Amino acid sequence: MTTMTAAEASRNFSAVLDRAEHGETITIVRHGRTVATVSPAPKKTGRDLRLALEKAAIPPPDDEFEADIAAALSFVSSDVRDPWAES
Repeated sequence: MTTMTAAEASRNFSAVLDRAEHGETITIVRHGRTVATVSPAPKKTGRDLRLALEKAAIPPPDDEFEADIAAALSFVSSDVRDPWAES
């Protein structure tokens, strides 16, 4: 684990994020006291999503799910207008 001052972290924030992205944990100190820890974000998996849906008690899609999506998509327009064209 790397330790750096708040001033160093501020001046090199992009590098701090790069190091965290590559698996390193960085402790940020100010006046000798730890004020923050920057670490890699936890990886999410399909299992995490399944557990979250179970916890929220969201039922799985029913047999009409595909038809419901198709019906909803029928209201979506593919016409894209450039909002800046008349500027």
